[in-house]
Amino acid sequence: MDIAEAAPLCSNSAIPHSSLTVDHTLSLFHIKPHIVELCKDLFKNWSNKDESDFSIETVSGGITNLLLKVSVREENGKTINMTLRLYGPNTEYVINRERELQAIQYLSAAGFGAKLLGVFGNGMVQSFIDARTLVPLDMRKPDLAAKIATQLCEFHQVKVPGSKEPQLWNDIFKFFKQASKIKFDDSEKCKKYEKVNFKEIHAELVELKDLTGLVNAPVVFAHNDLLSGNLMLNEDEDKLYFIDFEYGSYSYRGFDIGNHFNEYAGYDCDYSLYPNKDEQYHFFRHYLKPDKPQEVPDKDLEELYIETNCYMLASHMYWALWALIQAKMSPIDFDYLGYFFLRYEEFRRQKKWFSLAQSYLPKS
Repeated sequence: MDIAEAAPLCSNSAIPHSSLTVDHTLSLFHIKPHIVELCKDLFKNWSNKDESDFSIETVSGGITNLLLKVSVREENGKTINMTLRLYGPNTEYVINRERELQAIQYLSAAGFGAKLLGVFGNGMVQSFIDARTLVPLDMRKPDLAAKIATQLCEFHQVKVPGSKEPQLWNDIFKFFKQASKIKFDDSEKCKKYEKVNFKEIHAELVELKDLTGLVNAPVVFAHNDLLSGNLMLNEDEDKLYFIDFEYGSYSYRGFDIGNHFNEYAGYDCDYSLYPNKDEQYHFFRHYLKPDKPQEVPDKDLEELYIETNCYMLASHMYWALWALIQAKMSPIDFDYLGYFFLRYEEFRRQKKWFSLAQSYLPKS
């Protein structure tokens, strides 16, 4: 679909809005009346419906948002399914919601993700995708890796209006500033936080930014969070979906790919699952030439290999600092401080890429 033609169809004014908010901590039983009230407020043709016409079930809980499947029975017996996403509390510290809402409409018009149906005080309503969510081990399967690479190539060609300035380093240094000023009430968290060497981290960031600047990676509209939980597959139709664009922004091609490779490790951070060179080249071939993957020149593969693995380091720093902020702000039961140390330690283990990249760059 031509994005310029599609844009007027998905302007903000055409999307129903509600000022209502929903408490994500409520049980499914107690949250239902609030969801029904919200749906009636957003979609006026349902304003006279009975609560019994609505059913709600949890789709997934993630470590940022709560996803609910809302089903509405209509008079003709047909059932309408939607996905309701409740933002995690305090996620505005790490997510630019205005940027997300603008991007999601253009990405949807280009055929990516679910359609945006409505926006409310602390979340959004989208069309329901009938597919299963992938798990980390799925992503390393050769056929799925090829499918993800091909779709990521198409995703990176979507043009989203606004500034094309890459946001990666703006976001990382914003995270650094927020993370370095945190004060914890919990004594155990305080002890762990005091072990964080922010002077060292800042020096690492400056050096890494300089290194990635030499790589000269193309700037694209990037997903920036292409983990297994944001990939869905309808196996009957053999259709893959990218979902959840809340971290999407103009960024560097290598970051989006390197970040995706890091997610092979899952939340357990088992980096023995990080793809080897052959697996990465398989992905690159299908990304660079989806129609003729075997015709990609070796030089192009090598360049993307260096680019991706330099930005893989930036991915570790991005999510390590993100985790420190979440450790303070998020009420979700997840060891964010532990996650910080896992990501930062892996960054330090992978610093060999500094010298590998520097030895390669003069040749190019």
